[in-house]
Amino acid sequence: MRSIRLLALTLALSGCSVISIDFTPRIQPLREQTIEGSGPGKILLLDLSGVLSEQPLFAVGSQAPQVSILARVREELRKAEEDDEVRALVVRVNSPGGTATASDILYRELSLFKARRKIPVVAAIMDVGASGAYYAALAADAIVAHPTTVTGSIGVVMLTLNAEGLLQKVGVTPLAIKSGARKDMGSPFRGLTDEERAIFQGIIDDLYGRFVSLIVKERRIPEDKVRAFSDGRIYTASRAQELGLVDRVGYLEDALQLAKQRAGLSEARVIMYHRPREYRSNIYSGTAAPERLEASLAQLSSLLIGPGPRFLYLWWP
Repeated sequence: MRSIRLLALTLALSGCSVISIDFTPRIQPLREQTIEGSGPGKILLLDLSGVLSEQPLFAVGSQAPQVSILARVREELRKAEEDDEVRALVVRVNSPGGTATASDILYRELSLFKARRKIPVVAAIMDVGASGAYYAALAADAIVAHPTTVTGSIGVVMLTLNAEGLLQKVGVTPLAIKSGARKDMGSPFRGLTDEERAIFQGIIDDLYGRFVSLIVKERRIPEDKVRAFSDGRIYTASRAQELGLVDRVGYLEDALQLAKQRAGLSEARVIMYHRPREYRSNIYSGTAAPERLEASLAQLSSLLIGPGPRFLYLWWP
């Protein structure tokens, strides 16, 4: 009641002035929480979940501002980099991939963190760790896949729309005034010419070659062998281990134990970073927003209907 009176008094004293009060929730700094274990050494458990994109996550019905996965991962790594007690990093992966750029940035951020801190990094693939998510996981020293993991889908896909036939049915004729013949190639308002298709294929081949070369480098598999099994198909955890894509088949606890061993720790606290009000209680607590189904579907839709073609390291069944 007192606060209401204070507000009324403020309005009365302001006369005709307009008072703007912003009730939008603010993004709070990350906080550290121990979710299991003990001892001075820490193992950071970092989430890589949902569709990998440069854009902030769109969460239906949420008024809270969202942080993109790239910004969050960089923020978590910077916080861990300043903490000498963080002795190992476990990246929990549960993602079908995303844009080629987002996947590449995540791989680079993890690689730079590993180079600067010189601590072991272990990737733990859960339900899905395909395409761009596997690309990012290549930065880890070791990859552990859950027994029911789906991984692989190594390759690139370009998504665009062709609404030319639909527009003709409703009597709409788009007009593009352009400086060159290829300026609007990939437009959803017309089909691709053979030459334009070849141009796009060349870009896809280059991006695919980058993916293959990364596997050759990080997994030490001959290029001809990598290209032989990298036709976009997915693999079970056991088959991925046979091909050399993952090191072990096991559970998240196994990945944490491996990180502990490589860090030379007999005891360690498993920690996670989170925003205020985000729930954390054990190693399966995750970053809530990316796991929301409607949010993931909205991200996938935005990749499809966004402006211009998108080049994706994404498992798109």
